[in-house]
Amino acid sequence: MKDFGEVLYYFPGKVGKLISDTINNSNNASKIVLELQEIRIRCNRPIILRLRSCEIVIEYNVLENEILSILEKLCNNSIYAYKNQICEGFITVKGGHRVGITGNCVMEDGKIINIKYISSLNFRIAREVIGCSMKIIDKVINIEKGSVNNTLIISEPGKGKTTMLRDIIRNISNGIESLNFRGKTCGVVDERGEIAAMYHGIPQNDIGFRTDVIENVSKSIGMKMLIRSMAPEVIACDEIGSKEDVEAIKDAMISGVKGIFTMHGKNLEEIKLNRNINELIENKQIEKIIFL
Repeated sequence: MKDFGEVLYYFPGKVGKLISDTINNSNNASKIVLELQEIRIRCNRPIILRLRSCEIVIEYNVLENEILSILEKLCNNSIYAYKNQICEGFITVKGGHRVGITGNCVMEDGKIINIKYISSLNFRIAREVIGCSMKIIDKVINIEKGSVNNTLIISEPGKGKTTMLRDIIRNISNGIESLNFRGKTCGVVDERGEIAAMYHGIPQNDIGFRTDVIENVSKSIGMKMLIRSMAPEVIACDEIGSKEDVEAIKDAMISGVKGIFTMHGKNLEEIKLNRNINELIENKQIEKIIFL
């Protein structure tokens, strides 16, 4: 995992000490750090460290001013400068860690213009598993032709779709010398900042050196922008499903751009219930479907 100190930095005072002491005083400190997925902070409720197979509850009710202190740290002491991100419900911080935010939403013309009285923060710990896609890379690329198959990666939530997608992008972008596969120019639409985890314009995750990223924009708009401006050979995005997504994918394929996408689901029958996605499958525009 990336340096855990990057995460602890955002927990000043007693909250940070409690988290640090809980981990360091455990007999399995290294295992906790390795398996830690989330740190959940809720006003007037205990702190929860969520691991892969269990959770650790720290019996300390977090105070409102402590949540505000954490938020200020996340925003480099300028909450106003991060207003747009806060209104999207999350902030991406150095290291690619993503912090979800809930509270009292202020609405105007059907849009969130502010979130006040922040009640919960969810630190989602960023992880890269370099090389994990090598198990399936021969399905994603056509080694004989030196090209990429239009691929749909499917799994239930939390099973590693985004992690797998990220490593596939890295491999396709850099090229795979052992397979004599030349690197391709890749375009990533990172709508929620979870693939590249950009921080001040710099990807915090390794997505390859031939990869261009556009973030904080809808997948449908982002795909069109990338194709117009960056001429990618391969385009990738996470969790497709809407009619607009599928229309943009069709346009990309007509332009000769290959695509790698992910989607929530359990099996093929469930996926086909989405009429938009089923159309891509029935028309054989999706060449490979991989279930994790």
